[in-house]
Amino acid sequence: MSARTEPPDAGGDQLLIAAEQGRICALAAQGQRDLAKVAASYPDLFPAKPFDAALFGNVAMAIAFGAPWCDPAQLRITNRVVLWGFAVDWLIDHEARSRDEIDRLTARCLAVADGGSPEEGDALGAFLAELRDELAAVPAFAEHRHRWRDEIRTVLVAMGREWDWKQQPDQLPSFAEYLDNAANLACTVVNVVHWIHTDDPATLKHLDALLAASDQVQRILRLVNDLGTYERDVRWGDLNALLLVPRAEVEQRIIELVAEARAMLEPLRDSVPVPADYLARQIGFSSGFYRSTDFWGVS
Repeated sequence: MSARTEPPDAGGDQLLIAAEQGRICALAAQGQRDLAKVAASYPDLFPAKPFDAALFGNVAMAIAFGAPWCDPAQLRITNRVVLWGFAVDWLIDHEARSRDEIDRLTARCLAVADGGSPEEGDALGAFLAELRDELAAVPAFAEHRHRWRDEIRTVLVAMGREWDWKQQPDQLPSFAEYLDNAANLACTVVNVVHWIHTDDPATLKHLDALLAASDQVQRILRLVNDLGTYERDVRWGDLNALLLVPRAEVEQRIIELVAEARAMLEPLRDSVPVPADYLARQIGFSSGFYRSTDFWGVS
């Protein structure tokens, strides 16, 4: 007998809502298992602390709730790119001891993005090469590869800039400068991979507008993240918007950014409703998620 795929008509809307949420959780569980497998294949890149099961589960949940219409195969590379971004963040933000070390890491990653082979012993580059080759199998990659490469560079530069700021605690950036560096959150690079991999002609036709909206969403998520992770950031010595301006100012800026994002997404809903909803759901998920927890699995 085949497994039931539709719930019995016994509880009205709540039963249907719960069934859909259960399906999304199953999608996340499959993603979590895949991320755990990836981490096991790169043990030096993903040490058990801080890369524990909680982090894998949190990443997979965020992606599943952001694109619940996808199946596990469609979300696999999206999840993996998020994990790659966390690895970069950890290596630059917490492991790097010199600017030269960051510059070498950046050069290695950009060489791989340009089609080169990773250097021997470069686990981060090897993982990026694996992602690149999977993405290259999609027809859209040939035309849009430069966008992916540009976003990788943007992320690496933004993370390096934040590292520089942290070396001069008496010369912190302004709130505006900090927000302009929101690519250190590595959200848009994930979105461009997701959209290229989806290979949808309408989405790719509107990619410029979608990436602009994604950057706006990225700014929102940067601040929502900061509100939820302030205490950990203080313990870890990380930058946080609340170190620059009062909480009320951060909250007001989020309200303004959300209004601006809605205005950017509205004209896209007729032509590309799915990626527009994808971006809107990222805001909603993160707004709820960071009320009580964080992606990193250790305090």
